[in-house]
Amino acid sequence: MDKIDRYDRILLHALQLNARASNVELSDQASLSAPQCYRRVRRLETVGIIRGYAAQIAPAAIGLDVVAFVSLSIDREQFKKVRELEQAIRQFPEILECYTISGDFDYLLKVVATDLKSFSNFLTDRLMQVPGVSGVRSMVCLEEIKQAGALPVDLSR
Repeated sequence: MDKIDRYDRILLHALQLNARASNVELSDQASLSAPQCYRRVRRLETVGIIRGYAAQIAPAAIGLDVVAFVSLSIDREQFKKVRELEQAIRQFPEILECYTISGDFDYLLKVVATDLKSFSNFLTDRLMQVPGVSGVRSMVCLEEIKQAGALPVDLSR
């Protein structure tokens, strides 16, 4: 990826706080002209530093009352088909995030569901039916204390 400088960091920080900020608003924060901010933001998007923009929706507001973390193990015999398993995981809209991890399990998933019954059905009837999945362990969230937020952009560099 291209190097980012202090101005880019200021823009990244500002956009994380308000992704709808105009180029004029960004130019005030970065002490650059609006056209310079526009070009810099487009470059950050093009090279993949800015991956996208999205509205943050409260899951419960749309009927997703269960948030769970699922640890998933894969069958060692199926390891040669791990990319196919990962592609299958990407197809489930209930899986919001997926990470490969070290330790006793191979993946950690963040999953949403309308209720415990639908979550159980998702695990049993869909996720555990994916070829290569050998086991799952789930942890249901009781309360969200802190949601994903802005990355800590070091503005001193």
